[in-house]
Amino acid sequence: MTRCCDRWISGLIALVCVMTLAAPVLAADRALLIGIGRFENLPARFALNGPPNDLRAMQALLTERFGFDASSIRVLQDEQATRAEILASMNTWLVDETEPGDRVYLYFSGRGLQVKDADGDEEDGLDEALAPFDIGEGESEWQGAILDDEIDRTLERLKGRAVTVVIDACHSDTISHPRAGDSAAGAEGARFLPRPGAKPVERTLTRGLRIDLAVIDKPQLLDTGVTAWSAAAPQQVAWDDMRHPAPERHGVFTSAFIAGQMDSVADGNGNGLTSNAELLEFVKAQSNAYCASQQTCGNLDPQLETKAQTLGDSVVAPDGAGGNGPGTYQQANGESVAHPVYQDANAVYAVSDIVGKAETGDVDIALDRPTTMRAGDVFKLTVISRTGGDLLLFDVDAKGKATQIFPNEFARTITPLAPDVPLTLPDDYYGFDFEASGEGENVFVALVVSDAVDLNEVAPRERGLKVELNARETLGEVVARLQKTWADDLDRRGIRWSVGTLRYRVE
Repeated sequence: MTRCCDRWISGLIALVCVMTLAAPVLAADRALLIGIGRFENLPARFALNGPPNDLRAMQALLTERFGFDASSIRVLQDEQATRAEILASMNTWLVDETEPGDRVYLYFSGRGLQVKDADGDEEDGLDEALAPFDIGEGESEWQGAILDDEIDRTLERLKGRAVTVVIDACHSDTISHPRAGDSAAGAEGARFLPRPGAKPVERTLTRGLRIDLAVIDKPQLLDTGVTAWSAAAPQQVAWDDMRHPAPERHGVFTSAFIAGQMDSVADGNGNGLTSNAELLEFVKAQSNAYCASQQTCGNLDPQLETKAQTLGDSVVAPDGAGGNGPGTYQQANGESVAHPVYQDANAVYAVSDIVGKAETGDVDIALDRPTTMRAGDVFKLTVISRTGGDLLLFDVDAKGKATQIFPNEFARTITPLAPDVPLTLPDDYYGFDFEASGEGENVFVALVVSDAVDLNEVAPRERGLKVELNARETLGEVVARLQKTWADDLDRRGIRWSVGTLRYRVE
């Protein structure tokens, strides 16, 4: 079963705050979980199997991992999830019953759609919307949809809360899929409602979840501190897991999203802390593995929208946050908050939390001397990549300071790495040597980007070898850019990039 995602969510999420962690439950914690698999006014072919199972799994995540009391979770399923009840619950249950500093969690599993924009705030002339249980079909437009503008106005009242938004739905006005003979009828289980009167098209032209909606349509909402998750990238189709019988199906995205937080399976570097970036890479890997097993899946690239500097922060409190875990953690959001967010206290170890992506051996870094050096030792380093691409190379120390080694203005040419061709720094044109300095552990971080992505904004060559940088912020900004969707392909996909690291010590 497909479920395509679209673009209302960023307008929705651009007013929310950073996802929070497990903590003792407070009376004001509130979660609203919405799942709609049946519709009052639509034919049976529009029914979905996954939402009921998704709701049960999300309840377990909130109570068992995030410490929500069952009484603080309101569930609206099928006939309970009318337009009036959804909007009322958002305004009363989530807004009126909470105060700044409280946790708020909003989850939706169901169908999405697009309708004509009535107030002119959408660049493409369409409002993204959710389909409530009582949605109706007009001659040329759906009636009773919940518009992104309506949800935006509600969530604006939640400023100051710690809000998590997770949307597993689809919004598309023209979708054709090999499983469906008519795009208006919709593919079985597809989580979208084509606009009334939609015509079939010759090939798949899905418009998936545009997580960058806030950038395009609502730029004033960019600085609000966003963490939000979505099932797929633009022009992609997300899926219910067809490997299970219909009553047992669930969203591929929702299942992976929950699994990555219930235990340590997403903790790629094994430091006891599962970061936002690690969870994203885990969900992407699970989604890609599912698509590899299905002929009609295509690409599936879940999306995360958050402040770049929070990529290395924990999605749930690590088990050793009290001091007994495999890593040493520090709070990332202040000591006085009720729901702390943690990060690895050692900036060198935190690099892999921020990057998220596992090292596969595609990028190799080597020194021309042992990796334990004395201050003043002269060295060269060499980078080799199995795939060609643009190189970004950083040096990070344990205090959290970073130096951008490449690109820089001292290199005679800034050219992409060729596959399996070594690049040695500094070369003969630099006119100086690299010398080890300071004391303690450091790490070289090499990112090789195979797609023609403009990275000048996040790694300008003018600052190479000149400016002392904040490692967490700098790497976060770069990785956040690489997490965006590569838009040059019709069906969209993630940007292709690889990572390699090398730790060394100065004594």
